[in-house]
Amino acid sequence: MPDELIRPGERMCDLQRGGLRILQRDDGFRFGTDAVLLADFAVARRGERVCDMGTGTGVLPLLIAARSEQTTFDAFELQPEVAEMAWRSVLLNGLEARIRIHAADCREAAALIGHEVCRLVVTNPPYTRQGAGLVSPERSRALSRSDSDCPIGEWMAACARVLQNGGRLCCVFPAPRFLQLCDAMRASRVEPKRVRFVAARANAAPKLVLVEGLKGGRPGLHVLPLLATRDERGELTDEMRRIYGEETAPH
Repeated sequence: MPDELIRPGERMCDLQRGGLRILQRDDGFRFGTDAVLLADFAVARRGERVCDMGTGTGVLPLLIAARSEQTTFDAFELQPEVAEMAWRSVLLNGLEARIRIHAADCREAAALIGHEVCRLVVTNPPYTRQGAGLVSPERSRALSRSDSDCPIGEWMAACARVLQNGGRLCCVFPAPRFLQLCDAMRASRVEPKRVRFVAARANAAPKLVLVEGLKGGRPGLHVLPLLATRDERGELTDEMRRIYGEETAPH
C-alpha cells in the first residue's frame, strides 16, 4: 500500500515518532524546524479537537497525534495538490479516523466545520509580509511563505472563529514581527499568555517566537527561557535533541 500512495517526484520520510511517515516533494515546500518546535510547544490534551490552519504537508497533525491520544484534527490547506498529498500521508499512517484534510482557505474553516468547535488551534502562518522580502519562483513555496493573499490579521481572525472561548491558539512566527502577531491575536479576542523566543545560539538575537494565546483570556504574559538550538560548538543543544529525538537529530 505505501508504494501506491507515492507519486513521481515524492519521497517518504520517517518522522521517527512511533513509525509515522510523511510524503514530501523536493521541488515544493517542505516542513522545517519551526513545525517541529511548534508541535512540541503546543500541548494537546487527551480527546481534544484540534484545528491546524495552513497545514502544508500535514506534519503538525501527524506529530501531535503521535503523543496525544484520542485527539482529532481538522487541517486546512489552500493548495489542492498539497492538501491531496497531506491526505495521502494520513492514509499512509492509518490516521484517517482522526485527521481530516480540507483543501480550503483558512477563512472558510468556520463555515465548513462550525464556529467555536475546537479547544486548540495550531498554525504556522506565512512569514513574509506582503511586499517585503524575496518571493519564491516556485508557487507552493511562495504561497506558504508570503501573507500577500491572507494578511496576518485575517489569519488570526480565522483561527479565532473556530476556537472555543477559553481555547488555546499556538503559533510560530518570526521574532521581529512578534508585536504585529500580538496585535492580530488581541484584535480577535485571543490574549497572548505564553511566549518563547528561539535563537540559533544563546548569545544570538531570536529568529522565531512561539506564542500561545487564550481566547477570552485576561492580560498576563509568561515569558519562557530562550530556546537556543545550537551550543557554542555548533552542536544541537540537549533540549533540541529532546525535541527532535536523538534518532531524528540532524548531524
